[in-house]
Amino acid sequence: MRVGLLGLGRIGAFHAATLAAHPLVDELIVADPVRTSPYGRPGDPFESDAVVIATPTGTHAELIIKACERGIPVFCEKPVAGTVPDTVKVLEASAGNRVQIGFQRRFDPGYMAAARALRAGELGELHRVHMVTADPAPPPAEYIATSGGVYRDCHIHDFDILRWVTGREVVSVYATGANRGAAFFAEAGDVDNSAALLTLDDGTLATLQGSRYNGGGYDVRMELAGTRRTQAVGLSPRAPLFTTEDLPSLEDPWPDFVTRFETAYRGEIDGFLTSDKSLCSIEDALEALYVAEAADLSLRERRPVEVAEVRR
Repeated sequence: MRVGLLGLGRIGAFHAATLAAHPLVDELIVADPVRTSPYGRPGDPFESDAVVIATPTGTHAELIIKACERGIPVFCEKPVAGTVPDTVKVLEASAGNRVQIGFQRRFDPGYMAAARALRAGELGELHRVHMVTADPAPPPAEYIATSGGVYRDCHIHDFDILRWVTGREVVSVYATGANRGAAFFAEAGDVDNSAALLTLDDGTLATLQGSRYNGGGYDVRMELAGTRRTQAVGLSPRAPLFTTEDLPSLEDPWPDFVTRFETAYRGEIDGFLTSDKSLCSIEDALEALYVAEAADLSLRERRPVEVAEVRR
């Protein structure tokens, strides 16, 4: 098949290499206003059998709709759009067209194994979940100013994977945050350290911690505590954790999200090319965005927020 790729930034360049090497891709057409790629040829990505969108967030909605108007299957990096109303608009415009959103943790072997174990009853009844997402260093100030805040930009991945692994919905959020680093976070109305308590629709409690300043390395983990056992995801020798116990020494910690989720990024592209249905739909992305909206409102108003409050 012929695949069009829009955007050749960090993740776009990774997708270009993945697409070029995929056995189903006969031709790759790439488009970026400032970058070039050794993979594929320049051209109109919409003259293709499928489109992959890895452009800046503000362009996603327009490009998804354009592809859907032409009846072309679409893979788009998260988010669908920057706001709930714009996401709903894209959802309505995409009716009948296959659109997959890039929440790559669904394709990580660890999260996939945890989901299988939970659904097979190996953990017993789930009572608690704990999640961590921590970057080793913050993004640039100009990125933070337009990111939408840590809960929409970063922790939306945690909200999506929480829904996907547990099969439950989040009904309430109590979020907080702190500024312990550069002034540009506070100036943008954002925080650089975060924590939240989420309640699922069956009463399960989930806790979340995050940071833009995790000096040890890139840290993404999940713990699922059931009545029979606790399952951990991401607790590998490359997790940036040091312990006083007599355990194997730490290997080189994960330096960034692309390295940590390399397998998952390849898996989501393979799933998009080989499946006849969306493996992470716009509806899924909207549900995660609702949780992020509730968390952001909770952070600003310093109170628990029901997710139903932010639904449109």
